[in-house]
This record gives sequence, C-alpha cells and structure tokens, in this order.
Amino acid sequence: MKRITVIIVNWNGKRFLSECLNALKNQTYQAFSIILADNGSEDGSADFVAQNFPEVRLIRLSHNTGFAVANNIALKQVDTEYAALLNNDAVPEKMWLETLIHALDTHADAGFAASKMLFYDAPQIIDRVGDAYSDAGTGLLRGRGMPAVSYDVPERIFGACAGAALYRMSMLNEIGVFDEDFFLLYEDVDLSFRAQLSGYPCLYVPKAVVYHKASATIVHDSATSVYFSHRNLEWAYFKNMPASLIIKTLILHLIYDIAAFFYFAVIGKGKIFIKAKADALKGLKTMLKKRRQIQKARKVSDDYIQNLLEKETFLPRLLRRFQHYRKG
Repeated sequence: MKRITVIIVNWNGKRFLSECLNALKNQTYQAFSIILADNGSEDGSADFVAQNFPEVRLIRLSHNTGFAVANNIALKQVDTEYAALLNNDAVPEKMWLETLIHALDTHADAGFAASKMLFYDAPQIIDRVGDAYSDAGTGLLRGRGMPAVSYDVPERIFGACAGAALYRMSMLNEIGVFDEDFFLLYEDVDLSFRAQLSGYPCLYVPKAVVYHKASATIVHDSATSVYFSHRNLEWAYFKNMPASLIIKTLILHLIYDIAAFFYFAVIGKGKIFIKAKADALKGLKTMLKKRRQIQKARKVSDDYIQNLLEKETFLPRLLRRFQHYRKG
C-alpha cells in the first residue's frame, strides 16, 4: 500500500524532469506515487512526461497558476498518509523518502520534515537545511553557504522549504494548505508558521539529501523574486505573528524593510520593491481576516513561538546580498 504521494509542480522545466523523475525511480522506499502538476508549460513538459513516465499522474493546467495553487490542486488528489513536495529542479538521493518517512513515523507529534538541500553544482555547500524565521519577521535560509558536512544532527526547527519536504496529510487537513493569495514564494514559510501555531513541530532530517539547481526557475533578485518575496513577507508576518510578539518585533521588522529598500534601490529594483509593499498593504485587510482564524485556533504559547525565532543579523545579511549581486 502506498503511503506517500510525491508532488512536483512544473513550469517550463522540461530540461529538469528526466533527472528528477529518474531519481525518484531509484528511491530505496518505493511505496509512493507521483503527481506532476504542469502549470501551462510551453516547452512540451507535459507531453514529455506522458510519453516517458506514464506512471506519473499528470495534471495539465491551462496557465501558470503559481506554486501555491498548483500544489493545492494536486493535494486535493492525495489519498495517502503523507505528501512529499519536490521541486522539478531538485534531485534527491536514493534514501530521501526513506529517511523522511522514518523520521515522521518515529516522531508522532511532528507534522512535517525538512531536507538537507545542497547546491547541485557545488554539492559541498549547503543551499538550505530547512527554514528559520527571524525576530525581525523575515524568513531565513538555514545554513546557506555553509559546508555540506555541517548541520548533520537531526533537530526541531521552524519550518521546511517546500522544494523538498514531507507533510502529514492529517496536519494539512487541519491547518489548511498553501495560501493561494501568495502565488509563489513565502507560501511555505506561511504554512510552517501556521503549523507551529497549531502545535505541529518540524523535524530537520540531515540524511534526507537533495541536490538543488538553485534559482534555476526563478532567478535570484529578479523582478518576480523581489516582488513576490517582499509582498508575501509582510503577509506571512501580519497573519501569523502573535500580537505580543508583533509589539516586540515591529521596530526590527521596519528596520529590515528600510535596509532592504536601500539595497534594492542600489541594484535598480527600488520601484518593484515599493510596488510589492504597496500591494502588501492593499491586501492587508484580507490577511487580517485570515489572522483572526489562525490566532483563534492557536494551540501554543507566545513563548513557544518566541523561542523559535532567530536573532536577525542585518549587516551580515546585507553584505551577503551585495556579494551575491556582484558575482551575478
């Protein structure tokens, strides 16, 4: 009996699909099925999968619905205990599913599990090892740039990158799936926050290794990336952060926004950054409605959430961004 459904969202990613799907074929754990939700690709992705991987359930969407909607459409078809989400530009090691399901099977209170994601072209370097959340109300890529041999101990963390994660369907049925207003980016941070508020810890599983062709689909600091990440950053913060912690973190949050504006202004993305914040403000009323439901259903204390937050380090973050910009 199959216990996992692997979901892959694809948009014009035909060049990635053979390696990704063949890596799944080679998994040591085989009690799973695959759904590929194709977001109206124009590169022949859907026909390629239908012809070469007939075992994959293919959902052909008429246009690019975004990461959140496409995953939610696929999740509606899941009838297994677990759902694994995997980016089309990610290549899992053969024990990826086995180690993730073992972790959740042996930790019944945990709702989801994060992978160790390494750079495909530089596997000695960490892309991310799950997600963290700072006391400035921003998402953090845990371990980015660190040696692959670090972060080798299982632990409980804030959240999982949906590019390579395993979720209990019972948890998703309780807390809801991705917020479709986000379209893409930060939707997994938002889901992680809602899971933690509802009392579902996240496990980091270092033996669940995935090689990620980072930013292959969404270019780093592109207009798309800047807009959606900095609009959705606000929505995730104001939807989920407990009121007492907003009071404690709001000044840091504003400092972060000001520093980010100056960075994007310098690299020529100031206008798109301002549009992102303006649109975040326009959507805030809707997010506050959702906030009331989320906070009403909350099962953990403010102290529990505060203990999940990592200290924001503005200057090192800013320097890393400028270094990445110069290399790009």
